[in-house]
Amino acid sequence: MRVLGIDPGLTRCGVGVVEGEVGRPLTLVDVGVIRTSSSLAVPERLVSIERGIEAWLEEHQPDAVAIERVFARSDVSTVMGTAQASGIAMVVAARRGLRVALHTPSEVKAAVSGSGRADKSQVGLMVTRILRLDAPPKPADAADALALAITQIWRGGAQARLDAALAAAGRNR
Repeated sequence: MRVLGIDPGLTRCGVGVVEGEVGRPLTLVDVGVIRTSSSLAVPERLVSIERGIEAWLEEHQPDAVAIERVFARSDVSTVMGTAQASGIAMVVAARRGLRVALHTPSEVKAAVSGSGRADKSQVGLMVTRILRLDAPPKPADAADALALAITQIWRGGAQARLDAALAAAGRNR
């Protein structure tokens, strides 16, 4: 399974592709950040994010897309930009017929570190270990995107295997 993880943001949108399956070592395919300038109008920034995500989908041909679920923060303007970037990511993936999964930050932290309260440095360290990297991906948005992809493989992959087993059991009756 190949998953594109997206940590949505209006200024920095983390993107990372991980390949593998439950119970086997995972592999980093690519990681990066789609950046937009705060001097641009929001609609132009969203178009840049859309084009960037389209390019990642075209280049890496993932089986699924995992996006961080937007949650309430104290800064409403940050939430709005994150929600707008998240919506663009969902539309771009859905347009291609890809499975889209949303994961909360605490769900991702718990999946990769064992604690839903892990800080960004702990998540980066665990992503480094899980993917057998020499150093944590920078910036944190990139590491978070990889953590999202890892979470989807581990949680979504297990669900896909269960669904397949149930479907096979139903055919064998």
